[in-house]
Amino acid sequence: MQEDRQTTEVRQTNEQVGNTTVQRESVAKSTAVSGVVIAQRVIYYVGGVIIALLLVRVLLQLLGANQGSDFVGFIYALSSIFVAPFSGIFGEPTFGQSHFETSAIVAIIVYALLTVGIAKLIALTRPREEV
Repeated sequence: MQEDRQTTEVRQTNEQVGNTTVQRESVAKSTAVSGVVIAQRVIYYVGGVIIALLLVRVLLQLLGANQGSDFVGFIYALSSIFVAPFSGIFGEPTFGQSHFETSAIVAIIVYALLTVGIAKLIALTRPREEV
């Protein structure tokens, strides 16, 4: 299957109206998407959600958000799973109440590279005519 292969079916009918012949065509199109393309889209979606979550975390920390807030606590708890492997790589500077978390920035970069790398790796499994 191709990425967005379209199949077009054309049907022709001829009618005789008086001394004139009328030709009518009806066109039906269908689209098929391969499993490889669907897998790539899922990987890009999941990677995008993780990166967006980490970006919200960085923004909340830069703005000095109240950690007692339910929403802020939820974002920190959910994103801490993804930041944990990168904590302690660099120092974490604090400016008043604002906090710049370098481990979250490193995590964003690594997850973006992993997302693109895995999606491209899956693209290698497609047959040559689909590329």
